[in-house]
Amino acid sequence: MIIDTGDERNVTGHFVSGTIASGVFAGSMNYAKYKKADISQKEFLAETVKTSVQGGVGTAAAVATANYIGRGDYMAALTAMSLGVVGVYATEKLYENIDYKIGDSVDESK
Repeated sequence: MIIDTGDERNVTGHFVSGTIASGVFAGSMNYAKYKKADISQKEFLAETVKTSVQGGVGTAAAVATANYIGRGDYMAALTAMSLGVVGVYATEKLYENIDYKIGDSVDESK
């Protein structure tokens, strides 16, 4: 059985779109936390970048999965979805280990 998912979409383009959209949401939410002094400026930057990348990976995986479903290739669809999960998880683990190197040059006194 093939499900009509419409025209195939560009995975790379959707990675970029997903990263931007996630960055807008993450940046807004983390900025509010930063302004309330719940997180530092370094955490604000690192969490925003991390969530942006995860959103891009998730969006790209979703688009690739839909493309494979449209072709009737369900094993490839499951693989694409699994790779998305791995990508989001790997990003989470990488950011746990970078000790907020992003923003080290940021002046916290502002």
